Amino acid sequence: MNALAKDHQNTVTLPHFVGGHRVQGQSNRFSDVFNPATGAVLAKVPLANGDEIRHAVDIAEQAFKSWSQVTPLNRARVLFKFKELVEANLETLAHAITLEHGKVLSDAMGEITRGMEIVEFACGIPHLLKGEHSMNVGTGVDSWSEYAPLGVVAGITPFNFPCMVPMWMFPIAIACGNTFILKPSERDPSPALLMAEWLHQAGLPDGVFNVIHGDKESVDAILDEPRIQAVSFVGSTPIAEYIYSRGCANGKRVQALGGAKNHLVVMPDADIDGVSNALLGAGYGSAGERCMAISVAVCVGDATADKLIENLAPKVAALRVGPGNTNNPDMGPLVTCAHRDKVKAYIDGGVADGAKLVVDGRDLKVAGYENGFFLGGCLFDQVKPGMKIYDEEIFGPVLCVVRANTFEQACDLINDHEYGNGTAIFTRDGEAAREFAHRIQVGMVGINVPIPVPMSFHSFGGWKRSLFGPLHMHGTDGVRFYTRLKTITARWPRGGSGAEFVMPTMK
Repeated sequence: MNALAKDHQNTVTLPHFVGGHRVQGQSNRFSDVFNPATGAVLAKVPLANGDEIRHAVDIAEQAFKSWSQVTPLNRARVLFKFKELVEANLETLAHAITLEHGKVLSDAMGEITRGMEIVEFACGIPHLLKGEHSMNVGTGVDSWSEYAPLGVVAGITPFNFPCMVPMWMFPIAIACGNTFILKPSERDPSPALLMAEWLHQAGLPDGVFNVIHGDKESVDAILDEPRIQAVSFVGSTPIAEYIYSRGCANGKRVQALGGAKNHLVVMPDADIDGVSNALLGAGYGSAGERCMAISVAVCVGDATADKLIENLAPKVAALRVGPGNTNNPDMGPLVTCAHRDKVKAYIDGGVADGAKLVVDGRDLKVAGYENGFFLGGCLFDQVKPGMKIYDEEIFGPVLCVVRANTFEQACDLINDHEYGNGTAIFTRDGEAAREFAHRIQVGMVGINVPIPVPMSFHSFGGWKRSLFGPLHMHGTDGVRFYTRLKTITARWPRGGSGAEFVMPTMK
C-alpha cells in the first residue's frame, strides 16, 4: 500500500477495506483516479453497489457488539498508536494527497496536522464521556447520565481534504464506541486506504473501521440502510441538503456541511499589505478548493479598495503555479479537468456580467505539464450581488473584491448571503471588531485571522445553508453527535410502599 500511494507507476485497481482486509470490488463499475498535475490516469477505483454496502454494514454491526464494550481508555490507546503510525509516515500520506488531489506538499502536511489534532482530542475520550451525577435528587434517590454509542455510523467525505475531513469524523466516532464506514471521494481515495491500514496496525479490531468507495449509488445505499444510525457529510450545499433530507426521512441522525462564500471585510484602518498577504493565502491556497477559502474581499470605501487592488494584483500575478510535489509552488492544479473548466466558465461569466478582471489566470500553461489541470490566480474588482461569481461558490483560485460604502453595508452583504460558513474582519479598531463578531450571522468568525478554522476542542460548522443539522463537527458537538444520552434514576427502598397514581415527585 505504501508503494502504491507513493508513485502509482502503473495503473492499478484500488481495493475497498472491509473487516480489516483489502477487498476487491464486485460491482464491475469503476472511476478513474487522475494525477491532476499531468492529467494521467493513476488508478481505477471500484464503485460499490448496494450489496457491497450491506455487506460492510454486516461486518461493522458484528464488530460493534464487542467494540462498544471495550473501555474508553483502551479505545483511546488504539488511537494513540494510530497517531504514532501517522506521524511516522507523514511524508507517505502527504505524497498520496498531493498525487491525487494536486495540493502542494506543504499544504498536504498542514492538512494532516490539523486532522491529527482531532485524533489527539479523541484520545481524551475517557474524560469526554464522563456524565453528570446528582445525589439525593429525592430522599434516597440518585440520578446520573451516561453517553451510549449509536452503533454503525458512516461518513461521506469530499475530495478537497481526503485526510483531514475523515479525521473530523472517525476518531471521535470510534472513540465513543461506534463502528464506522467511510465513503471517501472517488477522486482521491488512497489516503483513506492508508489510514485504514494504520488503524488496523494500531490494533483496531477488524470491522470497526471500513472504507467503501463509491458514487451516488453507494451514497443512496448508505442513506437507505436502516442499520446505519448516523451519517456525517461534507460537500456542496445541494448534496448536503439531499443527504440531510433523505437521511432524516430514513430516521438517521445527520450532520451535513455544505458550501460557502466566505467574506473578509477590510476596514479603512487595516494594514493593507498584511491584508493582501492574508488574502493571498486564504484565497489562493489549495487553488481555492477549500470550504473556508476567502472568496470575497469587502472593502469599506473606494480608497480602501483601490489600495488593496494596487497591493494585491501584482502578488496574484506572481503566484508560482506548478505540480505540488516539485519545487514547492504556491499553488497546484485543480482536482479534475471538468472542475478546471467549470471554474473557467465562472470567470467568463464574471467578465460578461461586467466585473473587472484585474488578473486573468485562464491561459496559464505550466511547462512540461501542459496536460495538467492548472489555472492561474484570478482577481476581480467591481463585483456586485446578483453576479454568479458573487452569489455562488466557485471553489477555485478566484477572489472577488466588492466595494461597500460603510461598515453597516458590509455587514448587511454578508448577512444577506445564503451561505454562512466563515467570515473575517481586518481592522485595528476593537469596537468595530467586537460589533462585527456579534452582529454577523456566520458560524465561524475571524478577527485579523483570515481562515478561522476552530481547533479540535471547539466545533466546526456554519450557519444558514452551509450546515444542515443541529450539531457541528468535532469538539464537544462531535461527541454529542456520535452518542445518545441516557439518564438513570435509582432508589434502593428499605421496605415496601403502596402504589402511587400521581406524577412522580422527589420528596
